[in-house]
Order: sequence, then structure tokens, then C-alpha cells
Amino acid sequence: MVEYLLATDEQRELAEIAGAICEKELRPRLEELEEANGGVGEYPWDVHHKLAESGYYAMNIPQDWGGLDLDNVTRGLIFEEISKTDCGFAFSFRGLGDKFNLIINSHIPQDEKRAWIDRMLEGKAGGAFGLTEAEAGSDSKALRTTAVKDGNEWVINGSKCFITSGNLADFFGIFAWTDKSVSASKGITCFLVEKERGVQVTKVEKKMGFKLSPTVELVLEDVRVPEDHIVGELGRGFATAMGSLDVARPFNSVFAIGAAQRAVDVAREYANQRKTFGKFIIEHQAVGFKLAELQMKVDAARALTYYALVAGDRGIPLGRIASCAKAEPTELCQEVAIDALQILGGYGYMKEYPLEKIMRDMRLFTIFAGTNEIQRMVISRFMKDKK
Repeated sequence: MVEYLLATDEQRELAEIAGAICEKELRPRLEELEEANGGVGEYPWDVHHKLAESGYYAMNIPQDWGGLDLDNVTRGLIFEEISKTDCGFAFSFRGLGDKFNLIINSHIPQDEKRAWIDRMLEGKAGGAFGLTEAEAGSDSKALRTTAVKDGNEWVINGSKCFITSGNLADFFGIFAWTDKSVSASKGITCFLVEKERGVQVTKVEKKMGFKLSPTVELVLEDVRVPEDHIVGELGRGFATAMGSLDVARPFNSVFAIGAAQRAVDVAREYANQRKTFGKFIIEHQAVGFKLAELQMKVDAARALTYYALVAGDRGIPLGRIASCAKAEPTELCQEVAIDALQILGGYGYMKEYPLEKIMRDMRLFTIFAGTNEIQRMVISRFMKDKK
């Protein structure tokens, strides 16, 4: 059941159908998929295509391009339901489909854009965001990748790390210095780089959790792209990156909320079935109150997150709101995962129940898309008096 109480019947139905597909097609295979490839994990392409066939991929492609152009709140509800099955899969599924803006905002010919978007509408193409580097994580301005003009082409050299779905993507938004004589806000450019131009996946990370969402290292050695492959404006890539992160941050919390709600549901079901000292453990105040606290935390996280999604739908600049909606909800959801497991005691620690997996998956949310410490920096800057 979708927990967002202000959802319309249509939104609820869309979310519940997506959730039902994942419960049927994905949940029975989660352990197998997590242990695939020597414990690296495996992205379930069959579930991806099943959802795409039902219209759930790249749902915000504009109607002018043949898409559904669904708003943030509707998509949030859908991804929350998918995340109740697996938040890592939901994260990659959204990320691959949401990179259509790299295509539309590039300067490639219209017929090439049309061909890419048509493939995406069929669920057969996806993109990845190539920003993070070994020395440029939270400090994106420290990136070292360069793009040098050579005639009517740009030659890109550099490496990227912690790239979500980089081994699944068909194209990338690669951020590189095009003019080091100026500031990052004027000297970094975003390029549309198709995989076949020579983007190498050199490593797939073996992670603690989030195993259905692959994380890779990319290397670009003398990769050439035409000048029409600039995304947006020359030298304005840093603004593109920050704008994309503002949009992404509230969605990160959506995935965490879906997993946290699942944790609460599992703990509640267990507490209504397990007996100690002659009564169900939910009747013990220590457990009953703890369950109430868990649900309050999920509801609070959901309220702040959807507040940001509504703001985005209304065209309100997110900035501080995006950082608030990323930091606080993800921390609340981490607390929920830990305490839900505690209610199950030793059983919660076992793979037979989903809580140990949810705990592992949840740990990442306070780290990526800008650590929660960075979010606090952003928020505090908005609070500083302007002189």
C-alpha cells in the first residue's frame, strides 16, 4: 500500500502495479542476484524490461518526445514502491532512464536525438553520470579529466570512479576541464559520450550492499567526440552537475523511504506473531513504542522528501530544500533499519529475513550524491547573513 496519503487514485494504482511486478519478478531472486558474479551482484535486466514494457522506464521524458512526462511526486511514489523490493535496483532503474536530458540538451542532430529517445522509450538504452573522480568526490571542482579541442572534435582523457550503472549504460555525461585558466564554474564542460567511442569499464566494485546497482570505474584515453556533443553550454558543466544533483537528492530519499517502510512492515508483522511471556511482543510497551517511533520516523522522512518533490514540480529552486530532503530523511531511515532489526533479535541478523540486507543497502544513502556532511555545508551557507 502506498503510504503517501495525499496520492490520487491514479498515482496509487501506478505505484502499486510497479510494486507488484517487482514483488513477483524480483523478490524471489534477490539472494541469487546479490551473490552473482562472486558477490559483486547482478542487475536484473529481465525485470528492467518487464517494467519498461509497462511504461515505467524514463517516465519523465517530455510528451513532445513521446514520453509520459510524469511529475516528481508520481514518480516518487512509484520508486518508493519498487524500493520496498530492492532500493538498489530502483536506484539504477531510475538513473539509467533519467539521463535522457543528456541527449536532449546536447547539440547532436535532431534525428540522432530522436533515435536515442525512441530506444529509451522502449527501455533499450540508458545513461550514466560521469562526474566523481578519485580526488574529486564531494569537491567536484577538483576533477582532473580534461577535454582538448582538436579541429572540430574534443579529445577527452581521464578516469571516473564510483559511477553508478556505468557498465550498463550506452552513453555518459562526462565532465571535463575545457579551460583551466578560469574558475570551475566557467571552465568545466559536460560532454555526451557514447560508449562505443572508447569508454572503458576497468573495474566493477564489490560493495557492502546495493548490489543490484553496479558501481564502476571508467577510463577515457584519447576518446574523441564531435563538438556538437557538448551538453548545454561550453564551460557551464559545473552548473549542469549541481542542478542535476539538486533534482536527484530528494529522489535518493525516496529509495531509502521505500526500504525503511519495508523494514517497519517486517518488524510489525513479526511483533504481531512472536510471543514472549504469554503475549505477542507488540503488546510489550518497549516493543510497541519502538514500532511507533519507527513509523513516525518514516512518516517524517516521507513528509520532508515529498515536500521537496512538490517544490520541484512547482519550479521552485531546490538548493537548501534538496539538501534538507537528502540528509535528514536518509539518516532517519538508517535509524529505522537498525532498530527494526533489533526488534527481530537474532532472526533479524539472519539472511532468512530481509532486514540485514536493508541495513547493508541503507548505509550508502548518507554517502552518495554528496555526503550528508556536505549537505550540512550547503544548508549552512543559505543560513549565513549576506553582507
